[in-house]
Amino acid sequence: MVSKAMSVVLEREGYDPVTVNDGNRAIEALQRNDYDLAIVDIHMPYHSGLEVIRYLRTELKKQTPVLIVTAFSDPQIRRQAGEMKVSGYLTKPFDPDDLLKKIRAAVAVV
Repeated sequence: MVSKAMSVVLEREGYDPVTVNDGNRAIEALQRNDYDLAIVDIHMPYHSGLEVIRYLRTELKKQTPVLIVTAFSDPQIRRQAGEMKVSGYLTKPFDPDDLLKKIRAAVAVV
């Protein structure tokens, strides 16, 4: 599972990741907490990653940096994500060094 692998990489780097398994839980977590960064898979049960990001931006009115995880590059998804000010993209399978580089770049912008 990608989220578990990412969590291991992040914990080794001193981050404290919070993982959820579906869009409902992602929305609940975003309602309860402020995060320095959200890493969102495009394809999740119940709500897509774009729906979660849209909720974060419109309902919660937060500009939390967001990285999207996807198995393939879709121009329409990139366009929609760009409109929601997504900080970057990670392609599965992810490269740990690329993950850390993109996290540092996204968080440095804040």
